[in-house]
Amino acid sequence: MKTRQLGNTDMQITPIGFGAWAIGGGNWSFGWGDQDDNDSIAAIKRALDLGINWIDTAAAYGHGHSEEIIARALKGRVDKPYVFTKCSRVWDEGEHGVHASLKAQSVRRELENSLRRLQVDVIDLYQMHWPQPDEDVEEGWQAMADLQKEGKVRYIGVSNFNVSQMRRIQSIAPISTLQPPYSLVRRDIEREILPFCQEHSIGVIVYSPMQSGLLSGLMTRERIAALPENDWRRNSEEFQEPRLSRNLALVDKLRDIAMLYNRTPAEAAIAWTLANPAVSGAIVGARSPSQVDTIVGSAEFRLNEHELGEIEEFFKVRS
Repeated sequence: MKTRQLGNTDMQITPIGFGAWAIGGGNWSFGWGDQDDNDSIAAIKRALDLGINWIDTAAAYGHGHSEEIIARALKGRVDKPYVFTKCSRVWDEGEHGVHASLKAQSVRRELENSLRRLQVDVIDLYQMHWPQPDEDVEEGWQAMADLQKEGKVRYIGVSNFNVSQMRRIQSIAPISTLQPPYSLVRRDIEREILPFCQEHSIGVIVYSPMQSGLLSGLMTRERIAALPENDWRRNSEEFQEPRLSRNLALVDKLRDIAMLYNRTPAEAAIAWTLANPAVSGAIVGARSPSQVDTIVGSAEFRLNEHELGEIEEFFKVRS
C-alpha cells in the first residue's frame, strides 16, 4: 500500500488508517452500541495484515477501553503500526459522560494513563481532542509541547480546531497535524481550514469520511430505525429527515460509480475525501474483519474528474 508524508512529521502513513472510536463500546455518552472485543481485535489485525499502518484512538473512547483493546491487538506483533491518541476529555469513575479539561496537570495525567493502557513507551502522535475550555487552550498546548520535549510523544497535533485557534497556539509550538470531520455531507473545512493547513504544512487526517457509516452503503431506513438506544447516531441530524432522504440518494449515486470498478459505496465515499490535495489520510472505522474488507480498497481507489463532477452535480440538484 502506498504511503504519504503526514504534514511536517517524518511519518509515512497509508491513505487510510484504522479508526477506533466504535470499538470503545456503548458504555459512554458517544458510544456506538455494544461491541464484542474479540471482533474489535480481529478487525484491527485484519486491517494491519492488509497493509494499513496507523491507528487513531482517544482516551475518551469507551473511557479508555479502546486504548486497552488496541494494546491487546498489538501484543506480540512485530510490525507495529503508528498509534495516535488524544487528550482533553476526562471522566470520573462510574461517570457515563465526559467533560473538558486542558489544565497542564490534567494533560500530563492523561498522557501517563494512555501510555499505560496502550502499553507503549512513546505515543507517535498526541492530539488535543477538542479546544475546550477555550481559555485553557494555550495552557494545554504548552503542556503537550513539554511532553514532546521530554520524549513521551513524538509529534503533537489538534482536532476540531478552527483557523483562529490554530493561529493562537502556533507561537508556542508547531502544529504537526489537524484532525477535522470531513465527508461529502460535511464540507465546511474546505473554505478556510484546509487552505490554512496546506499553507503551513499541517498534515490533515480526516475523521468520519463515511459520516459515521451513513455513506457505507450498508445503512437502510430499517437499520437506522433499529439502532440501539446507546448508539449516539440515533440523535444525529444526518440520520433523520429531512437530510436522511438526500443522504440515502447520495449513497445510490456512490453505488453507481463504485459498481463500475467493483468497489463499494463506502470506498467511493472515502476516495472522495482523499481526492482533496490537502488531505493526508482518512480515518476509517471498522468493528469486524468483514467491515475492514469493505473499505480497504479505498486506499488505492481514485475517482476521476468526470466522477467527481457527477457528485458535485448531484448536490446542485439535491441541495
